[in-house]
Amino acid sequence: MLLAFYRLLARLPLGWLHRLGRWLGLLVYRCSREYADRLRANAALAGYQGEAFAKRAAAAAGEGALEIPRVWFKPGQALAECRTDDWDVVQGALDEGKGILFLTPHLGCFEVAARYYAYRGGPITVLYRPPRKAWVSQLVEGGRRGPNLDTAPANLQGVRQLVRALRKGEAIGILPDQVPGNGEGVWAPFFGRPAFTMVLPGRLALQTGAAVILAAGERLPDAQGWKIHFTRLPGPVPETPEAQAAWVSAGMEKMIRRCPEQYLWGYNRYKAPRGEAPPSM
Repeated sequence: MLLAFYRLLARLPLGWLHRLGRWLGLLVYRCSREYADRLRANAALAGYQGEAFAKRAAAAAGEGALEIPRVWFKPGQALAECRTDDWDVVQGALDEGKGILFLTPHLGCFEVAARYYAYRGGPITVLYRPPRKAWVSQLVEGGRRGPNLDTAPANLQGVRQLVRALRKGEAIGILPDQVPGNGEGVWAPFFGRPAFTMVLPGRLALQTGAAVILAAGERLPDAQGWKIHFTRLPGPVPETPEAQAAWVSAGMEKMIRRCPEQYLWGYNRYKAPRGEAPPSM
């Protein structure tokens, strides 16, 4: 039933999806005190304070949720609504032939960035954390896969799949601001507060020599589609996991400040996994 509902949503014009999404985002913001408090607190750490900003961010989160069916199930239409001024960044990495590690934070339409690369650049394998419910996992995996676009589960088998792709000179995609599990991350500053940050991107970059590029799909106003931003992180890759995590976090901060209202400030970015105590500030 959920699959049918997603396919139905995908048929709606993008403007309708965004209007419905704004309503949904504000409804959640008004009904969930915990979510609203976390959104405001996280945004304030980055200097974005006030109720007006918080409501715009909540509305943008709703837009992002309802545009996903269009990207998954009407990819041709979604890709026709994408543009970029940064393809030279990607082309330079492709010419090096060592593979590309795309890091896509929860900013704008993060689902569309990988699909845009798959359409224009070549094969890409995206790491994802399978939902616990099998029927939801089937929806997510089926929606994310497409021509030149594969998925890899967030486990040892999936990591090996990513390494193989990079060794072949292909691209991979990771959401770098997801909170990793115990033993899979280190503490690194994120907008001035320690956040448990995954070490996998740094390890892969150091191991394979792949280019590391931040990618984000900025949502354009008036349902004009998305502008894909690509920014390469400057080398060399730091040696230690702590320095690598800080390197990635600093790059994410710069990308987020391009369109801060479109970041998922309501995500519990600063939670501590079981057994991990945050460092004293």
